[in-house]
Amino acid sequence: MKANLVFGRLPWLCLLLAVSGLVVMQPQLLTAQRATVSKRRLLDHPPAPYPSLARSMALQGTAKVEALVAADGSVKAVEIKGGHPVLAQAAANAVHQWRWEPAPSESREIVEVKFSPE
Repeated sequence: MKANLVFGRLPWLCLLLAVSGLVVMQPQLLTAQRATVSKRRLLDHPPAPYPSLARSMALQGTAKVEALVAADGSVKAVEIKGGHPVLAQAAANAVHQWRWEPAPSESREIVEVKFSPE
């Protein structure tokens, strides 16, 4: 009889956990809606310097980063999305200095930076 009581309440427990999970996740959903992925025009983007460590390792390739760009066009944060760690960090450092055109709200910009020892 106790087993029926526990299993009888199981659907309610699952529903309660699902609803509480949505409440906890709601602030993250709001943040994601504010920062959309777009293609704002770059105003200033100095090239990323080729790292000396990459030169000594004969590394070349592309690093992919995502920049969180404020409404005024300045970079608030950069997240590495791919590439060799040495090249990706150099790309992230460079993108922090870039500037995009102003927009009504912040956005996320995907950037690929190519590195070669030339």
